[in-house]
Amino acid sequence: MRDVVTSLCAWIMATSLGSNTYNRQNWEDSDFPILCQTCLGENPYIRMTKEKYGKECKICARPFTVFRWCPGVRMRFKKTEVCQTCSKMKNVCQTCLLDLEYGLPIQVRDTGMSIKDDIPRSDVNKEYYTQNMEREIQNSDSTRPVGMLGKAQNPSDMLLKLARATPYYKRNRPHICSFWVKGECKRGEECPYRHEKPTDPDDPLADQNIKDRYYGINDPVADKLLKRASSMPRLDPPEDKSITTLYIGGLGENVTDSELRNNFYQYGEIRAITLVQRQQCAFIQFATRQGAELAAEKTFNKLIINGCRLAVKWGRSQAAKETDVKDGFDEMGTGLEPVPGLPTTLPPPPALEEEAPANYFNLDPSSSPALMNISLPPPPGLPNPPPSGFGVPMFHPMGPPPPPPMALRPPGHIHYPSQDPQRMGAHAAIRHSD
Repeated sequence: MRDVVTSLCAWIMATSLGSNTYNRQNWEDSDFPILCQTCLGENPYIRMTKEKYGKECKICARPFTVFRWCPGVRMRFKKTEVCQTCSKMKNVCQTCLLDLEYGLPIQVRDTGMSIKDDIPRSDVNKEYYTQNMEREIQNSDSTRPVGMLGKAQNPSDMLLKLARATPYYKRNRPHICSFWVKGECKRGEECPYRHEKPTDPDDPLADQNIKDRYYGINDPVADKLLKRASSMPRLDPPEDKSITTLYIGGLGENVTDSELRNNFYQYGEIRAITLVQRQQCAFIQFATRQGAELAAEKTFNKLIINGCRLAVKWGRSQAAKETDVKDGFDEMGTGLEPVPGLPTTLPPPPALEEEAPANYFNLDPSSSPALMNISLPPPPGLPNPPPSGFGVPMFHPMGPPPPPPMALRPPGHIHYPSQDPQRMGAHAAIRHSD
């Protein structure tokens, strides 16, 4: 009778915690969970409760050790949801099921690394797949992921841009108080739940499934991140294949030519580096277009030198530079500041009237040309020169002085015969003008 009771208890224990477990020895017993920094909390000293075989894994349905803890003050208690085998197969946190390296959903990570999920869905195939993965995990050094994730290529730029570098502790806040939503909560500030307006039930983020997140299908958070990645700025190469120059902006005062060369030589042969300290920028010219495209792809929004994130752009062709300079822009398309003191655009010259008389003396046309009393040398044969003031008048006394002699005029000076008193025929021209 005792043997029957013992067998019955063993059978109940073997089937009560998991309906599809193949034997009791494969149940998981661990000493510490696999958690991300966000779920673990900001407090380095926390207390955890450990319950051996306390719950079924929500993926493989095998009993595993459940850990429960509070990540901080005014935070909700959290616990592990999947076993460590399922966590290691996907390299995710046991609680939030986000990637441990990038902090992103599995669907986003698999899209960025071009990984296709091959985990079976049926119970029997899932058990067989899990056994093989456990064997591979035991034979590995536990320093890198296993399965398809361990064979994946390097991450794409999308993962590096979307990756969360710091923990997001706001995710550990308590749930919304349902009594407060109904207007019946009487605990006030002592209520451990949040007193906030709940999210819209029609919002896709309000409908999340832990299995969909693990398998990377129909994840609303992943869809939101992928849409954000599609709208992020990109650095498209120019159509002109002759452009092999990259513009590096935002350089500090201490960035040197050798530091730029050490960061860019790995992408291709560098023909020249031009460092403009006054504008805190540099131009790096590669020998080939392929090297320039590779450098632009690897350094766009990711180039950091001396703690400063630098801007990487493509250079411009010579024809575009000349056009931009004429239009008031520099070679990178930035508007040039006007120089103070310089005149603006000159007005067009006035229209010339064909019937207007030629004004050779630049006199005011509204006034008659007044003449000045200047004595001319007496003609030969006269005994005495005429007194001052009785000579032939030439110009107004307040007018401009007479033109200098020919010997004192600057070279290339344009004059007319009537303006030279020393030239033959000037006296007759002046009388004729009177």
